[in-house]
Amino acid sequence: MRALIQRVSDAAVRVEGAVIGEIGPGLLILVCAMQGDTDDKPAQLAAKIAKLRIFRDEADKMNLSLADTAGAALIVSQFTLAADTSRGNRPGFSQAAPPTEGDRLYEKFKSEVAALGIPTACGQFGADMKVSLTNDGPVTIWIDV
Repeated sequence: MRALIQRVSDAAVRVEGAVIGEIGPGLLILVCAMQGDTDDKPAQLAAKIAKLRIFRDEADKMNLSLADTAGAALIVSQFTLAADTSRGNRPGFSQAAPPTEGDRLYEKFKSEVAALGIPTACGQFGADMKVSLTNDGPVTIWIDV
């Protein structure tokens, strides 16, 4: 699985103009299931993200994790993270898992994050979503598991 995470002060996702998920301080997690991902990948990715020390401590150093700060996660599916731009000008997405498998692994990932005690809000798989955020730092990190 692949994720792009952004440390945020706040973030929201809208579908057809209605807010379907929003958080205050925490992480916006854009996530993509890749071809060949196995059932253990969502748990590995959730654990990695929850423990990643990218939040400021009292000395203003990035020493705290999402779990340490009681921050929230806004989880949004984004198959375009699988884009292959190596040829031509039109990205290819054949490295993304098929939609049915992608949705299943996305749902599993959301459950794994919530099971770690992290408050979660979510986007809608396959929907045309509008995501807004205030990137804190900015801190943006790419993760593959």
